Amino acid sequence: MQLHIPVALNRCVALLTPAIEKSNSPIVIDATLGMGGHTRALLEAFPSLRVIAFDRDSAAIAIARKTLHDLSERVTIVHAVYDEIAVTLENLGITAVDGVLFDLGVSSLQLDDADRGFAYSQDAPLDMRMDQSTGLSALDVLMTYSRTDLIHIIRLYGEEKFAPKIVDNIIKARDAGTLKGTKGLADIVKESIPAPARRTGGNPAKRTFQALRIEVNQELEVLTRAIPQAIASLAVGGRLVVMAYQSLEDKIVKKAFTEVTTSGTPLGLPVDLPNSAAHYEFVIRGSEGASEAEIAENPRASSMRLRAIERVAA
Repeated sequence: MQLHIPVALNRCVALLTPAIEKSNSPIVIDATLGMGGHTRALLEAFPSLRVIAFDRDSAAIAIARKTLHDLSERVTIVHAVYDEIAVTLENLGITAVDGVLFDLGVSSLQLDDADRGFAYSQDAPLDMRMDQSTGLSALDVLMTYSRTDLIHIIRLYGEEKFAPKIVDNIIKARDAGTLKGTKGLADIVKESIPAPARRTGGNPAKRTFQALRIEVNQELEVLTRAIPQAIASLAVGGRLVVMAYQSLEDKIVKKAFTEVTTSGTPLGLPVDLPNSAAHYEFVIRGSEGASEAEIAENPRASSMRLRAIERVAA
């Protein structure tokens, strides 16, 4: 089986390398296992490394188990959402790790499988659950949420200014019993947006589909809980690397990183006051994007923002 090559693979390995090399028995958390590309690259690069890998998608885990079968003794795969990092480490008896990697958002596996309902290019059930064994589907959300709640979700998570018109047409369709699959929803969105606004920015359904996906999977709430757990799990010298693909995710990561890398000493003093120095430092000042070559090969990489911090004190 040909392994999918993740975005910024070499860069992520390079960023984690100093943290891994300082430890005799290094442990890294791959918080978003997917099909196993990052985990395989790390395990092949560092023969003493152990990886704790999380994914909520059982289909992805099944593929990852196959692609990592020859390395299975050094990887522990956990079928869980990544806001369960703290409890998982406690259950495994692990007090600290040397690195954590997040590759956020919807995976290529999920986008490319039309039946999952993440894409609008082919007709499919309105599902969008990353873990299809639990939770509300996108259709459940569309059929049961109030007009006010649907407008809020599409406006906030999709940054869609035509949310009220889109929602009004969704409600008409659900009342008429004609709200069905992804193509039907994409058509409703298209018809709800004025023609001049449809001429730029790609498929007009993109923002609404993103908003529904975020709501169905509670992505922002989960990320808000997960990043502090990942930060706290790091050993001194450990590094946290995060790739985000949309602004709402990136804002959460940026805020959390800024908080833990900021000294508690008042501005203007020449040295940190006792117990006021930050315990974390930026590895990357600001953020990085994908290379032009990667974007040309994989257009989904164009919106990626990469951030990294290191723990420098206990």
